[in-house]
Amino acid sequence: MLESVAVGVLMHLGAVGVFFPVLLTIELPVYLTIILGLTRDRLPPRPADPRPTLPAPTVSCIITCYNEGACVERTVTTLMEQTYRGSIEILAIVDGAAGNTETLVALKRLTHRYARSSRRRMMVIPKWQRGGRVSSLNTGLYLSRGQIVMALDGDTSFDNDMVANAVQRMANPDVIALTGTLRPRNHHAGLWTRLQALEYFIGLLATRTGLSAFNVINNISGAFGVFRRDALLRVGGWECGTAEDLDLTLRLKRYNGRNPRQILAFEPTAVAHTDVPETLTDLLRQRLRWDGDLYYMYVRKHRSAFSPDLLGWPNMIATVWYGLIHQVALPFVIAGYLFWLVLLHPPAAVLTALAVVYVIYLAITMVLGGLAVALLSERRRSDLPLLAIAPVYPVYRGLMRLWSVVALLAEIILHQHKDTSMAPWWVLKRSQY
Repeated sequence: MLESVAVGVLMHLGAVGVFFPVLLTIELPVYLTIILGLTRDRLPPRPADPRPTLPAPTVSCIITCYNEGACVERTVTTLMEQTYRGSIEILAIVDGAAGNTETLVALKRLTHRYARSSRRRMMVIPKWQRGGRVSSLNTGLYLSRGQIVMALDGDTSFDNDMVANAVQRMANPDVIALTGTLRPRNHHAGLWTRLQALEYFIGLLATRTGLSAFNVINNISGAFGVFRRDALLRVGGWECGTAEDLDLTLRLKRYNGRNPRQILAFEPTAVAHTDVPETLTDLLRQRLRWDGDLYYMYVRKHRSAFSPDLLGWPNMIATVWYGLIHQVALPFVIAGYLFWLVLLHPPAAVLTALAVVYVIYLAITMVLGGLAVALLSERRRSDLPLLAIAPVYPVYRGLMRLWSVVALLAEIILHQHKDTSMAPWWVLKRSQY
């Protein structure tokens, strides 16, 4: 009897213990780096960057528009009503304007409304044949006149001090690019949107603050990126294909590797709002593209960039650890662990192991979420209730990681990045990867 109990206990401990090397070698270093960077950046409170001297630099906002319809009015309005004292030019690029008449008409209405706005200039540029996001962004870059260029989605809106806060951070001449806080606008719509709101809060706000403290930020968001125009021109603007934001970030990091004083930054006080998928089907479809593109970028297109001579040691280590290992390899490790657990262990051992793993990830969620609320949030009253859904969050993240395996396999086998709504097939076929 005692023997069988001892065997059962050993099986339980063995089922749990197998996961701990993964946790200690892959997960914890990432989270400890984020926590260390977050507290280093905010404790004591970061001193304000110097205010830009007069005259304030002109800011060019490139808005990529495709089938937003009347919703694009909210994007333009929030840019026109910025408190920034300098000039803002808005370049609304209407992709596939021949079939995108609702968006085009909505934008032309706005040009009449704001025709006499002081320090604000708006241009509507119809691209009659569709060329995709990259085509729109490069068109806007070519026509822009500002020293600072913002790449923005047509369905994204902004706090009215977003431009002022972003420009203030870029008053440091070493900052060549930055991204800001992205918040789900429709987070009250249901369970899935609330989980994504917590994911954005922890995975974007807390994570990017922590990584940027060491100048190893993982990505400049495609929905909300801010760049020095001359830095964009030096790296050749945006390249065709999907995941153009991660692609540009990796090319800027290579440029940064040759110029180590220059910085890719995160500014939490520059806030944008976007809509996230409201149904599980739409969420899975979105992540199928996002997660598949990680393999395309890290393994296919930029595999030759993983060199300290190109990226510098800090960015190379961070990109390998957080990009290749944490985002690409770890989902397969987790799926393999679950398969091994269920196949070779009794139900009690499986439940024990999953319960221990769940408690560990719940603790990580609470620590990161609590630090983000205490040190970063400018909306504590609305952000604190997000932690109420924290008990569900580890399950959600586990499911998303398992779905990531599907997305990665689809990219490995089927090259799914060439089957996307982000650009037409005749553009994507130009990519050799």
